[in-house]
Amino acid sequence: MENLIIEGSHGTFFTPSVNFNAETGVCELAGESFLEDTIEFYDRLNDWLNNFIEEVKKPIKLIIRLSYFNTSTSRALLDLLTIIKEYEEVGGEVFVEWHYDESDTDMEEDIEDYIIDTDLQIEMISF
Repeated sequence: MENLIIEGSHGTFFTPSVNFNAETGVCELAGESFLEDTIEFYDRLNDWLNNFIEEVKKPIKLIIRLSYFNTSTSRALLDLLTIIKEYEEVGGEVFVEWHYDESDTDMEEDIEDYIIDTDLQIEMISF
């Protein structure tokens, strides 16, 4: 299985950096997410995760380091976290870390909402 690597970019829209490693199971998402076609972008990530779960069946460590995301990304992140939760429910090992600026109370509240919505344990790491 191939790694999924997408270099982040800033222009009219902001694309986050993605580094999903098939060998280690470490999946990192970083930067800002304000995309022209959020669904298309995140569908690639969801497809990769679903393939990893079906083919590789190793532990997954999702590391999120988003400094900003828009409303459409919020829904896409919920879908991503739901895939992780479903894997956990069938016995998959999952770890989720979310790094955020401690002064960003909106981000902190968003993460707490994801914890409630998905029933995932998300380690919140402030900096």
